[in-house]
Amino acid sequence: MPDRTPARPFRSREWFAAPGRSDMTALYLERFMNYGITPEELQSGRPIIGIAQTGSDLSPCNRIHLDLARRVRDGIRDAGGIAMEFPVHPIFENCRRPTAALDRNLAYLGLTEILYGYPIDAVVLTTGCDKTTPSGIMAASTVDIPAIVLSGGPMLDGWHEGELVGSGTVIWRSRRKLAAGEITEEEFLARATASAPSAGHCNTMGTASTMNAVAEALGLSLTGCAAIPAPYRERGQMAYETGRRIVDMAYEDLRPSKVLDRRAFLNAIKVVSALGGSSNAQPHIVAMARHAGVELSHDDWMTHGYDVPLLVNMQPAGKYLGERFHRAGGVPAVMWELLKAGAIDGGGLTVTGRTMAQNLEGREATDREVITPYDAPLKERAGFLVLKGNLFDFAIMKTSVISEEFRARYLSEPGREGVFEAKAVVFDGSDDYHHRINDPALGIDERTILVIRGSGPLGWPGSAEVVNMQPPDALIQKGISSLPTLGDGRQSGTSDSPSILNASPESAAGGGLAWLRTGDVIRIDLNAGTCDALVDAAEIARRRAEAPPPVPESHTPWEEIYREKTGQLAEGAVLEVAVKYRGVSARTPRHNH
Repeated sequence: MPDRTPARPFRSREWFAAPGRSDMTALYLERFMNYGITPEELQSGRPIIGIAQTGSDLSPCNRIHLDLARRVRDGIRDAGGIAMEFPVHPIFENCRRPTAALDRNLAYLGLTEILYGYPIDAVVLTTGCDKTTPSGIMAASTVDIPAIVLSGGPMLDGWHEGELVGSGTVIWRSRRKLAAGEITEEEFLARATASAPSAGHCNTMGTASTMNAVAEALGLSLTGCAAIPAPYRERGQMAYETGRRIVDMAYEDLRPSKVLDRRAFLNAIKVVSALGGSSNAQPHIVAMARHAGVELSHDDWMTHGYDVPLLVNMQPAGKYLGERFHRAGGVPAVMWELLKAGAIDGGGLTVTGRTMAQNLEGREATDREVITPYDAPLKERAGFLVLKGNLFDFAIMKTSVISEEFRARYLSEPGREGVFEAKAVVFDGSDDYHHRINDPALGIDERTILVIRGSGPLGWPGSAEVVNMQPPDALIQKGISSLPTLGDGRQSGTSDSPSILNASPESAAGGGLAWLRTGDVIRIDLNAGTCDALVDAAEIARRRAEAPPPVPESHTPWEEIYREKTGQLAEGAVLEVAVKYRGVSARTPRHNH
């Protein structure tokens, strides 16, 4: 292989050819010998490429990377690099208790320390399940070495008795069917398990598919990477090409700081709207931007994302699942529509070494039932609606999942379109909700808004996906499948509930939900972007003087540290002490002996 000169010296040389410290060079080299690497390889001047392995038996959504890593290694070796694979803290949304939201910042911390403290010149970030994508990108921004995202891809489409059943989404829809008496518990389980037919992450446009699409929209993945289903042959081919490309990026010194600018993040916001993407994208995009040193305001979600139409007909906002989305053209076809309409900026640099516009050339959709033209969308103005009022300073509502039934019942009163009032029924956490939702004494009817508090970063802790509450069984049996819902936590990206989410500050941080009481009337004005409890100022002051709702104690050291250092969902729920650290790889850590 011909000699190549890197744009800046590889940092691994500071370990394996330590200037003036032959004793340290010997120490760093010595133990790698015990599994067969030679000194000649490590001292060859070739880049050391890390593979941040997020796959494990504890992370089934990412387990495919245990196989894909071999193809990544092949690509790295063929391109002239040396691969070093290492584990990353596991994240599994479905199974981690009390919530996987605790793990995003923990995985970020661990990966940051690995990338900074070990002789790694560039890294392949393996992603899949929701928070593996932002945690990897956050760490790559902090350290700022060349980094590329390889997603594991969604599962194959799920089918049950001839019907498409999408992961996650089938849970929320079947829960309503069970409450209505339309299916048994055995049928519920059968529908749920049928939605997960293969390796891969959610086959719906839940948070996993959304965040891997965001990585591509930011310019951090090879074009077309995000949507390839995990079992498809193209997924292994993409892994190989990703391995090859990261070696070139190491030589070019193409770091996240050269890719992640404000236009990249605004593009990502717009792509999420066009996809009908997860409401969890909001805190994750904000978190990645803050670690990249890019300023995003609350208004950016309205100014740049709200008017974007829904182009993708995929559950939960639509009908289809991941396989057909991929075959229709995937993320590049959606971005091509947006670029052609002038809705995104194609001038930014990407990991391909080319601009986004160059990457998208000729990527027109091949299935217009799944990816619609920009001027003939599934819905107009499908972005997140930002709300504020006396209950919180910031919250969002995912408008692409507002059903015709919901719109007719709450948003269509003549002369008051987009405005409604409802009586609050307040729950302190999800256990309280599940214990009391069917209590007739609560008087829940179709003019009720269900409110859940104590579910934010501090109150849970970590912030839980519990806001997509369903009505009591009696209402569902009458044909009322959804009620307005509001909370200081999150909801699953696979949910089709138009909830008001991520309310900040949360009740545990002194937000207005702490003083809200069952029976209060809440007025929501989607036109003005406001949400207020109709309670007079004196009464609010009196309630604020009372003891706040209880917060459960921390059960692990990390829960306590998380609560102490983490901010609110509006600001990305990041470790506030961490955002000041950027580009730390510019200074090599001191020797260890």
